[in-house]
Amino acid sequence: MCDLANPRGTHRDWFVSQLGPRRYPVSMFTGIVEELGTVVASRPVVTEWGAGVRLRIAATTVLEGSGLGASIAVNGCCLTLVDQGVEAGSGWWDTDVSQETLDRTTTGSLSVGDRVNLERPMALGDRLGGHMVLGHVDGVGEVVSPAPDLVVRVPKSMMRYLVEKGSVTVDGISLTAFDITEDTFRVAVIPHTAEVTTLGFRSAGSKVNLEMDVLAKHIERLVAPYQK
Repeated sequence: MCDLANPRGTHRDWFVSQLGPRRYPVSMFTGIVEELGTVVASRPVVTEWGAGVRLRIAATTVLEGSGLGASIAVNGCCLTLVDQGVEAGSGWWDTDVSQETLDRTTTGSLSVGDRVNLERPMALGDRLGGHMVLGHVDGVGEVVSPAPDLVVRVPKSMMRYLVEKGSVTVDGISLTAFDITEDTFRVAVIPHTAEVTTLGFRSAGSKVNLEMDVLAKHIERLVAPYQK
C-alpha cells in the first residue's frame, strides 16, 4: 500500500484510519505499462489528510488480482485502490489523491476522458522487464519533442541522476535515456510503446511525471560522506 502524504507523490489512503496503524509492504513496479485506462470521474474528497480528489478510472487488466488496498501505478504515481466495481460491463476502480500529490505530480491536471498508463506491482518471481520503479514521482518534466524522437526537459536538480543509456521513468514507462544535455534527455520510442502508452499522444509542451533511477539516488547518498 502506498503512502498518501509522501512529498514525492506516492499514496496511502483512509485504510490506515479504518484498519489501524500497521506496516505495509513497499510496492515495486518495473515501468512496463499493462494497459491504458481512462479517467471516468473526478470529485473532491476530504480525508484525514485534508482535501483531495477521488478519481475513478476505467480499467480491465490491472483489476485482475487487485482488491481493496492494492497499489496501482497511474502515470508512474503509486496510488491505492479504495473501491472498485463494474458498470455497463466495464470495470472501474477509485483512488483518493491528496493535495500534496496533486501539487507535485501531473495527477492534479487529469480530467475526465484522459488516458493514463496503468501497472500493477511486480510479484515475487516475475520477470523484471524494465527496471526497478517505486512509483515515487521525483518531479514533473516537459515534452520538448514528441515521440518517436522524444525529448524531455528535466528540472536541473534532477539531471545528476541521469547517465548515458541509463534508465528513467516517464509517466510510469521504463525508458533508456541518451543525448543528455544540461536539462534534457532523448529517447527513441519504438512504435509499440507509442501505441500502448500515453507517449503516442503526448505533444510538445505536455507535462510528464518523472522518476529517476533509485539506484543512482542510493549511490549518491552512500558516497556523500566521502566527498567532503
